[in-house]
Amino acid sequence: MTLAALIEQLSRRFAAAGLVFGHGYDSAWDEVVALVLHVTGLADDRASLACEIAGDDLTRIDALARRRIESREPLAYLIGECRFAGHRFLIEPGVVIPRSPIGQLIESALAPWLAQPPARILDLCCGSGCIGIAAALAFDDAQLTLVDIDPQALSLARRNLRLHGLEGRGRVVRSDLFAGLGATTFDLIVCNPPYVDAADMASLPAEYRHEPALGLAGGEDGLTLVARLLAALPEHLERTGLLVCEVGASAPALLRRFPRMPFVWPDLPEGGEGVFLLSGDALGKP
Repeated sequence: MTLAALIEQLSRRFAAAGLVFGHGYDSAWDEVVALVLHVTGLADDRASLACEIAGDDLTRIDALARRRIESREPLAYLIGECRFAGHRFLIEPGVVIPRSPIGQLIESALAPWLAQPPARILDLCCGSGCIGIAAALAFDDAQLTLVDIDPQALSLARRNLRLHGLEGRGRVVRSDLFAGLGATTFDLIVCNPPYVDAADMASLPAEYRHEPALGLAGGEDGLTLVARLLAALPEHLERTGLLVCEVGASAPALLRRFPRMPFVWPDLPEGGEGVFLLSGDALGKP
């Protein structure tokens, strides 16, 4: 069977199974392409479509496809990796899968909102470390701090630091938000915190229930952690610095709760919702 025929066949199979997508892939077709290229090692180009797939690869692909359909596990957990902001990251069950639209802003170097390249980057609630690492790769003179409260997430973040050769300018800190950082200030703070409100947590599709609630649940209105972050932010963000934070569908609740906060909501060219910016200047820092 050729790669093209296999992709077509599996795409129909995934679509018929009623799978839910959103963990880095928007459709059955996109997810199947990622699965078969991972197993076969073929390039993502037109020439590969005519390649015949070896029997061992077909067997492995079928086993992974069956597991995806029967268990509803996200593909990233099954293959142990994902793509974010154009980079490959290791991923494992127990850590939230990277998919934040913040990646789109990082790919554009946060222009025009960042006044100058950051010297110090902080990724709060870092999970796998993907957002902070992508930012450090975009700003190659910056020092990076990755923070999470979960030891498993921090262990994976260390592995991803090594994968991208950033051990020399990156550190991993176990901390409840800023608590373990002392008086350190940062030029760029990125954060994809738990922000799913109680009603949405109760109705999550099966795929999302494979992810840790610690990385998703944000309390009754989704803002439990975000409110704490905003309260402590002025002490840790430089005057010329920038906070980039995702709150997803909890954005309306954020605006109701903080009506005077000078949030900026950038356009996201590839779609997505609920990413806001706050500058040190807008916070009135001296």
